[in-house]
Amino acid sequence: MDQITYDDFTRVDIRVGTILEAAPLEGARKPALRLSIDFGPELGVKTSSAQITKYYQAADLRDRLVLAVVNFPPRQIATYFSEVLTLGVMLGEGDIVLVQPDRDVPLGTPIR
Repeated sequence: MDQITYDDFTRVDIRVGTILEAAPLEGARKPALRLSIDFGPELGVKTSSAQITKYYQAADLRDRLVLAVVNFPPRQIATYFSEVLTLGVMLGEGDIVLVQPDRDVPLGTPIR
């Protein structure tokens, strides 16, 4: 595994958000959900594509806190633009568990 410096890590902007909406992502090569995530007044609402369909149904994700990298450039997935990378623990191919704070914290709070 490649090592990074602390300065490398500090360039990754990870923030807390809450899922406002989730729905199946039509046209994706692998099953995925499209998410609208609120990161608070500083960053606002951003979109994300997440391959989390093994453990999560779209209807169950509303109001769930998540962590996401918010300083990647947007990436096109099928006809959808994903603006942030929602973080999860990768157990296997298509086997992802969301990472989230264990208590309520203000939206947009950075992770360090």
